[in-house]
Amino acid sequence: MKSNNFYITTTLPYTNSDPHIGFAAEIIKADAIARFNRQKGKNVIFNTGTDEHGLKIYEKAKENNMDVQDFCDLNSHKFKNLKEKLNLSYDKFIRTTDKGHMEAVQEFWKRCYDNGDIYKKKYRVKYCVGCEMEKTDSELDDKGRCPYHDNKELELIDEENYFFRFSKYQDKLLKLYNERENFVLPSVRQKEIRTFVENGLQDFSISRLKEKMPHGVPVPNDDSQVMYVWFDALVNYISTLSWPDSSEFENFWPALQVCGKDNLRQQSAMWQAMLMSAGVENSSQVLVFGFLTVNGKKISKSTGNTVSPIELVDKYGADSLRYFLLAEIPPFEDGDYSKDKFKFRYNADLANGLGNLAARVSNLLEKNEIETNLELNFEDNNLSELKDNFDNLFENFKFNEAIALIWKQLRVCDEILSEKKPWKLEDKEEISKVLIPLAQDILNISHLLIPIIPESANKIFEAYSQNQIKKMPPLYPRIKEEEENN
Repeated sequence: MKSNNFYITTTLPYTNSDPHIGFAAEIIKADAIARFNRQKGKNVIFNTGTDEHGLKIYEKAKENNMDVQDFCDLNSHKFKNLKEKLNLSYDKFIRTTDKGHMEAVQEFWKRCYDNGDIYKKKYRVKYCVGCEMEKTDSELDDKGRCPYHDNKELELIDEENYFFRFSKYQDKLLKLYNERENFVLPSVRQKEIRTFVENGLQDFSISRLKEKMPHGVPVPNDDSQVMYVWFDALVNYISTLSWPDSSEFENFWPALQVCGKDNLRQQSAMWQAMLMSAGVENSSQVLVFGFLTVNGKKISKSTGNTVSPIELVDKYGADSLRYFLLAEIPPFEDGDYSKDKFKFRYNADLANGLGNLAARVSNLLEKNEIETNLELNFEDNNLSELKDNFDNLFENFKFNEAIALIWKQLRVCDEILSEKKPWKLEDKEEISKVLIPLAQDILNISHLLIPIIPESANKIFEAYSQNQIKKMPPLYPRIKEEEENN
């Protein structure tokens, strides 16, 4: 990857259900990173998409009495629609049923095969359809179920499939982790995957019998098999760059990959070994975010506690949800959503905080006919240190801490406004001495907030860039108690 190019990709959600708030949290964090790097002048490619193969999707399509491709088309559109709903800035949206992707996967398979890393054998294994992963007894809970999908019985697979020589890459993976101490963030996840690899690797199945699971990428030179969904889906990170023969791949790979902690093994070990086998450079870094719970409980369709990000956005706007997920949820730890927490953050930080300050100062400037002629400038005022600290935190993916710095400064602005009371002053010059520095702070802060709440930040920046600032309408109408209970 060239020094001024930056490539970031999310995981690909399965098209077996509607988007939920957990994936919204992942993709909003990735979007904030992409926007931040664009602000720094980098050429950014931001990739996402949908994973459309595998047993889970095949069974769900049958359950809905739909053709499997029609089912994928319907649900893929729901995820693609997040671009508008969540105000995302992704550049590429890949589907694993795309012809170009499937051709790239077959080429990737051939390279691993030619390297001696794919072979065929009979096996018998317990399989979690929810994870689309094989499970050993040590990975199961006391009821013999996958802890991530404890509402599902495990399936027993007993057939002849192709395997990938994962075990061959133990030493090379450990070398990767040892040479790049921040390859996986947070450090606790790097330690976790290193321990997993140190304990020994088992070769894993990378195909399924077509007669049992026909929806998948055909295995080269074997019409009886289709590829295992994980082997297929992971290749999207390079197929979206038109690998193997494209200048885009040469210029932008390797990627910064983001995922949830249930993807740790796939992203930071399985995929890295596959890249080594195919002769492709390893990823640049893997960010492993924590889980999002709802009212302290794991998100689960069976318990009915799923939260639709679309409904929240339709009611309160994309920036409100973006702000909550970036400010309230620690990036690398588990975090919790509840109506009360969302309402508190919205009213305290957005309605009464940023929105109220921007409206009050703009109103006073217009009322007193004060010309500001402001330009973005962090050097000639007191926010230079704030910007440096904000940038440092954001570059280390500490979104919530970076946002806390901004809101601390907004409170300082509010205190100055309350203390100086410019609405009680009669001399225009004295009023200007109070309001113009505040307006400069608001302009600068709005620039910093563009990766976080792009729509609101751009509105504020545009309003405060005018020679004569006009009163801004309320950006965030307060959530009233009766409204929240509806």
